[in-house]
Amino acid sequence: MLTRSLTLCADDYGLTPAVTGGILEAIEAGRLHATGAMTTRPHWKLSARDLASLGDGVEAGLHLDLTLGPALTGLKSLTRDGRLPTIMQMIRMSHAGQLPEAELRAEIGAQIDAFGEHFGRAPAFIDGHQHVHMLPGIRDWLVDEATKRGLVGKIWMRDSADRMSRILTRGVQVPKAMTVALAGRGFGAYAQAKGFVTNEGFAGFSAFDPHRDYAADFARFLAAPGERHLIMCHPGRVDAELEQLDPATYSREQELEFLLSDRFKDMMAR
Repeated sequence: MLTRSLTLCADDYGLTPAVTGGILEAIEAGRLHATGAMTTRPHWKLSARDLASLGDGVEAGLHLDLTLGPALTGLKSLTRDGRLPTIMQMIRMSHAGQLPEAELRAEIGAQIDAFGEHFGRAPAFIDGHQHVHMLPGIRDWLVDEATKRGLVGKIWMRDSADRMSRILTRGVQVPKAMTVALAGRGFGAYAQAKGFVTNEGFAGFSAFDPHRDYAADFARFLAAPGERHLIMCHPGRVDAELEQLDPATYSREQELEFLLSDRFKDMMAR
């Protein structure tokens, strides 16, 4: 008999205090399986302590950040006016072979080390902000840096590239899902060949529109599941810092309200 697993993972832990607080609410309510932490953020040390205090109730991983910053090591050759490149710029540079290997290796390693330093142990998994970890070049350096730290066979990595047929079946944010799948194609097979487990099946792409029915979208994220299906989400509260940093603001509160609702419990039970 075919058995499937489902993991619900909240991205952006540590982004701002309000986002972190919302994710902690969902964890404490038993609504999340995992969350990915941004060790580049100034709040990480305090946020790490709060997450570690919850024990083994949720998998805590590294949400590798190379597009929001500030980078831990500076990444001077990629920074313009204090800003790191956008994800589309990173995609173009990656596929053109124009990324600075030495600088990015150092930054990836620093973010992995910052996780363990403040959380007290290695991440349970690694994924990437805006899926940057899957890009050619970056994937090689990530896998290599994780291997150097003895993480082979101990952690899993997110494969955000699902099959086109599944993306079309769900019908949610199809262009975004296909862009990620194409930009990061081959990542899952590469990571597995290097000894890392990955998910098989991925959903959760959102328009970050607080006027959409997120519950209806979430129901479609459950369609056409893979054998090890992973759904990302972005719950949280809103503060002034978030409004300055990220376009996803009040949609986070909508997601959190759904996760804490009886509607979510009933949907997961079905």
